[in-house]
Amino acid sequence: MNEKDVIDVISKKIKLIRHEKGYTQEKMAEVLGISKKTLVQIEKERIPATWTSVIATCALFRDSEVIQAALGEDPLEVIETLAHGKIDRPKEKTLGGKVWWKQIKKEKGFILQQNMISKHYRIIDLDNYRWFSSFESDETFIYFDELLKNSPANS
Repeated sequence: MNEKDVIDVISKKIKLIRHEKGYTQEKMAEVLGISKKTLVQIEKERIPATWTSVIATCALFRDSEVIQAALGEDPLEVIETLAHGKIDRPKEKTLGGKVWWKQIKKEKGFILQQNMISKHYRIIDLDNYRWFSSFESDETFIYFDELLKNSPANS
């Protein structure tokens, strides 16, 4: 999944997201900071949403079932991973990957998972805190191995 894929997915679902939240076109356009005319064009699939509008939609409606079905339990993680290329710092607590994640490896207090929808990877600890996210499998496996080498269990 890349930036264009996310733009396409959210652009095609923006009307469903609006209906899910019970917003009029006027209200949705106001919330997203775009004109009603632009929103209508996006909803009719005449133009795609901009990256900025997609980010705003995912941030402001991150609890949307429509968005979560398209991007997984944490749409902002997908957006942030795409925007920065990776996330390589301990972050917020996750739900542990019970629904959207496939476990690939588990060792010495770390779990490497792949998102079943977006296909990006992440590393969480046993307390479900995210340490790393990337769309690059090689980079993720290297980071996982580094975490294992530097874990207190090896000291």
